Amino acid sequence: MFALRTVNGGRANRAGAAGVDRFVLPRSLRRPARVFARLGTGDFVPPRFAATMISAALFAAAGLYGAYLGGLMPEVAQAVTARTGFAVDQVRVVGHRETSEIDVLEKLDLSGWTSLIGFDVDKARDRVAELPWVEGASVRKVYPEMLEVRIQERVPFAIWQHGGELSIIGAAGNVIVPFTGGRHAGLPLVVGAGAAERAKDFVDKIARFPSIAARVKGYVLVSQRRWNLFLDNGLTVKLPAQGEDAALAALVDMARDKDLFRRDVASVDMRLADRVVVRLSTEAMEAREASLKKGGSKKAKPEKRI
Repeated sequence: MFALRTVNGGRANRAGAAGVDRFVLPRSLRRPARVFARLGTGDFVPPRFAATMISAALFAAAGLYGAYLGGLMPEVAQAVTARTGFAVDQVRVVGHRETSEIDVLEKLDLSGWTSLIGFDVDKARDRVAELPWVEGASVRKVYPEMLEVRIQERVPFAIWQHGGELSIIGAAGNVIVPFTGGRHAGLPLVVGAGAAERAKDFVDKIARFPSIAARVKGYVLVSQRRWNLFLDNGLTVKLPAQGEDAALAALVDMARDKDLFRRDVASVDMRLADRVVVRLSTEAMEAREASLKKGGSKKAKPEKRI
């Protein structure tokens, strides 16, 4: 604040020579100035409990200084603001389907007296993002007492069998969580080393042949080179490493023209470019052998070339 300055006036002129400047304190400082002036003359009478108040102020100052030196000021601010109406009382979680609200609350690390003012939303967001289903998250303060957590979850694409383990994977082949059944049981099953990373492109390719895709129960990558298909009727289709589209088109023709999917066939080997090898099921082989023995023919071969 600026002090007022006067040159003229009765008191100023009577105090000394004309033209001598004199400062006049602002109104808000006049009373403290008079108190200090009375202290110098011995006329000041301190109010009751002044010593107690001064001692309490000194102790409080010492405590704050010690908290500052010890790096405890954030905790002090948390405690004070939480007890003045800013304690987190509600948490709203939005966008979660696979993620449990209990897991989210644990990551927020709230206590009964966590202050909304001092709460670090950036660190909380990073902790929530560590949850397996969470791809992205945001944490927002809603004053005076609410936290809002918005979650973007990973999308399950398939079940990957590797060794003796089953995992839910995303379209990029990233492992999300172990497979434990439930509503994810209807996801495509991909099997084999390297199958997780290559599954998306191959499954999309099979989808272009709806009559086959509707019957596929499993996709097996063999030696990281080629794929086998396991169909819902127990039939195994062995695809070539090259020319998968042509082989799949031929399989569609066989299913339509020869009613392949309704026959007692165990496997269809399409790895050779010039022929298709069909292996009969065990029951079909036994019935065929019995029929041939009655007719006196030679023993039937388990494979038939088409």
